[in-house]
Amino acid sequence: MEGFVRVAAAAPSVRVADCAYNAGEIRRLMERAAREGVSFLCLPELCLTGYTCGDLFRQEALLGAARAALGALVRASAAHNLLVAAGLPLAQGDKLYNAAAVFGRGRLLGFVPKTHLPNYGEFYELRHFSPAPDGVGTADFDGQAVPFGTSLLFSCEEQPAFRLAVELCEDLWTPSPPSVRHALAGATVLANLSAGDETIGKAAYRRALVAGQSARLVCGYVYAGAGRGESTTDMVFAGHQLICENGVTLAEAPPFADGWALSELDLPALLHDRRRMNTFPAAAAADYVAVPFSLDTSLPSLTRAVDPRPFVPADTCEKSARCEEILTMQATGLATRLAHTGARAAVIGVSGGLDSCLALLASARAAAACARRLSDVLAVTMPCFGTTARTRQNAHRLCEALGVTCREIDVSESVRRHLRDIGHSEDARDVVYENAQARVRTLVLMDLANQAGGLVVGTGDLSELALGWATYNGDHMSMYGVNAGVPKTLVRHIVGHVADTCGDPPLAAVLRDILATPVSPELLPPEDGVISQQTEALVGPYDLHDFFLYHTVRWGRAPRAILALAGAAFAGVYAPDEIRAWLRVFCRRFFAQQFKRSCLPDGPKIGSVTLSPRGDWRMPSDAVCAAWLAEVDS
Repeated sequence: MEGFVRVAAAAPSVRVADCAYNAGEIRRLMERAAREGVSFLCLPELCLTGYTCGDLFRQEALLGAARAALGALVRASAAHNLLVAAGLPLAQGDKLYNAAAVFGRGRLLGFVPKTHLPNYGEFYELRHFSPAPDGVGTADFDGQAVPFGTSLLFSCEEQPAFRLAVELCEDLWTPSPPSVRHALAGATVLANLSAGDETIGKAAYRRALVAGQSARLVCGYVYAGAGRGESTTDMVFAGHQLICENGVTLAEAPPFADGWALSELDLPALLHDRRRMNTFPAAAAADYVAVPFSLDTSLPSLTRAVDPRPFVPADTCEKSARCEEILTMQATGLATRLAHTGARAAVIGVSGGLDSCLALLASARAAAACARRLSDVLAVTMPCFGTTARTRQNAHRLCEALGVTCREIDVSESVRRHLRDIGHSEDARDVVYENAQARVRTLVLMDLANQAGGLVVGTGDLSELALGWATYNGDHMSMYGVNAGVPKTLVRHIVGHVADTCGDPPLAAVLRDILATPVSPELLPPEDGVISQQTEALVGPYDLHDFFLYHTVRWGRAPRAILALAGAAFAGVYAPDEIRAWLRVFCRRFFAQQFKRSCLPDGPKIGSVTLSPRGDWRMPSDAVCAAWLAEVDS
């Protein structure tokens, strides 16, 4: 998987002051990491000696043993494709530092001393250690001059996006953590070697702190906490391990568990967000020293899950809350527009399908939000050549259950007359035949809105906008596109949420039947009363297209990366060649149909992916997709 780097956080079982034993346990973790394809292993603070050595830190025997143990680990690392950060007490001149040693593939790359030494409560580090000095110097280690300082940026030669910086325990808990400077200097991965003890409520705070810091710094944050073997004279250590990325906890070894957490960090996604956010400044990194290292970070597969439905929360409670929030946002936006324009009615075309169903649900809520009568919502069903009895009946049942005004206008004769006027045979069931129906329907809605002193509420969703699956100046046009920010995969869940929570059996029944109806524009005559035109058979599965849309717009991923992720997300559901074929369709349509998005009506932004030409997505209508298609076909 291109651009991902596998990381792990682990706590060796230690014996206090037994450096040889501790090195053996660390070596065991290194071997496990190498077997599992880990590129970076983060270990706890002072893990070569144990954090709880107390005044033994002043003993030359302990300091010498720690140096010898580190030397042995550096030599052992030559056998592994692995970068390691481990903590030890490091004497330099007349000072003793609580430091992290970073090493790999037989090389000691640098020492990072701790900046903020806690000296309150159960902590008394200033009794033994000195705070990190300013600047970057060198430390003598077995006759080698090793970079020493807080401003070290460990940079992977094979994976330039992998730039590691280190802080230690308390550094994160302060008002100005060193990790802030590190991230601004370009670090994409932050490691924290920690030995915080466990107290009631601390684990939850730690989770929030680490996840929040990864979000604030748009980085991967690897936190390794000390665990088994530390002295419990006055403290208990739980081996809490955390791996977070941009606010999301990817992996965790909870307190008092096995002390091993592993996941992959998505470096291209982190860089994309940093480039996107102009409030994420690049600080001058002149005082930083880049320390290069060589590492093969390639991965054949991922252990972290790739969500096949990135717009839809997997957790049932979270999904329900998301659906409710979206409906509220849609209703609030529409209510504001109705009030601002002084519109006396919301006019909406209702087909008996999913999108118009959601738009009508939002319109009914908007009427309630601005103290309007439900009768002020005018739902218009306009049967024509492709309308089936099922969808026609569901349109009426939905309006009746909601209590809105319902009007049926059969547009068949109007469309036939129009086709005759332009000299087009009704037997030629082509794009002219289909689009004429959509445009006549829009004409009816617009004129009814004028008649009622109202505005037309659009029904098209985000997925249709991405694919251009709308008739230009037909269903493409409205006076407020209430669904414009909602992808198709989420539309279904919102309607299902209302069915499950409305407490109204007739409404729930019609909503469930709408959910069970195939998605169709119903522009071609039915066959034996059954829908003959199914959207997903024509343009592809919306599960795939929403996945492509999310990764294209939200993360700016190249088609090559999207193919790899889709292969993991939809393994066993879609074959690789099928995914490739539909990605080609997506790329071609996404570029070719931009001209429709360039003149969209207003509509509320719902999530981080939106295609409004006034908001997050400004794309020229004449952009060429050759480079994207070349990647798909490569």
